Amino acid sequence: MTVREQTERIEQQILSSGAKRSTESRGRVREEEPCPLRTCFQRDRDRVVHSKAFRRLKQKTQVFLSPEGDHYRTRLTHTLEVDQIARTIARALRLNEDLTEAIALGHDLGHTPFGHAGERALNRLAPGGFTHYRQSLRVVDRLEKGGKGLNLTWEVRNGILCHTKGVWPATLEGQAVRHADRIAYVNHDIEDAITAHVLDARQLPPVVTQVLGATKSQRITTLIADLVAHSTSETLAFSPDVEAAYLTLHDFMYATVYVDEVAKREERKVEKMLSELYDRLVSQPELLPGQYLEIAYQEGPDRAATDYISGMSDEFATRTFEELFVPRKWHVL
Repeated sequence: MTVREQTERIEQQILSSGAKRSTESRGRVREEEPCPLRTCFQRDRDRVVHSKAFRRLKQKTQVFLSPEGDHYRTRLTHTLEVDQIARTIARALRLNEDLTEAIALGHDLGHTPFGHAGERALNRLAPGGFTHYRQSLRVVDRLEKGGKGLNLTWEVRNGILCHTKGVWPATLEGQAVRHADRIAYVNHDIEDAITAHVLDARQLPPVVTQVLGATKSQRITTLIADLVAHSTSETLAFSPDVEAAYLTLHDFMYATVYVDEVAKREERKVEKMLSELYDRLVSQPELLPGQYLEIAYQEGPDRAATDYISGMSDEFATRTFEELFVPRKWHVL
């Protein structure tokens, strides 16, 4: 018996009835020989971690654009916090932690530079619109490994696509990630906003502090514990009181922090920068790197420009804009 088979046997013994076992996966688009050491979901997790798109998350904005400070979240640290919360939920409910982690680590691979400001810009520019969750799936299916994709399992791909809006994921593990994403971003955005002096903790609605807690740790613990206590073998859900308090907090953040002039004052520049980049690359696709030039020939320059720009880090987008639009200093040879 291989190590993988031993792990699969353990899954049969310890996972809950609603969990997705590795042996139950719907498989991959392209069939592969099983790994002797890792289950299919462990293999997917490793492919995500070793991908280029994952590494680029370290230089992509979460909420605050180019903050001066080492402790603000980036898209990578957000992803790791989602992963930690999702795994805590999965372990408590005896779900498949490997599947949960693979989805969590891959859920934001398609996010744009400059956070949601970049997403809004590309949504306006790209024919048919743009959403980071659909792009995340495209990254793992089409763009990674020089156009070959990561060939992930159906369950991981479904969890990535359904992690934020629309239809809920088909697995409880995917649902755990969707809830973990909600828990993580609203709470760490509060902490970052307080650090940036955009928010005072005393401004939080009283019902939020009374039901969820006054500190980040208390709120996260309350949300996780409540989710674990009120979930079933068919769906994960909060209790009505906790769900109501969370929605109040969510609405408060969108009415204050996410529209704050101090926090958002640079976003108009993002719109201008990405619009200029997009128009130039669509009109001159020969400026695109080889892989994206091939996409331009196969799927059109709009698709290629969208793929290229959405994959950029904040710094690379800025540098590319400077190279294309900012005059260089003249040097005497």
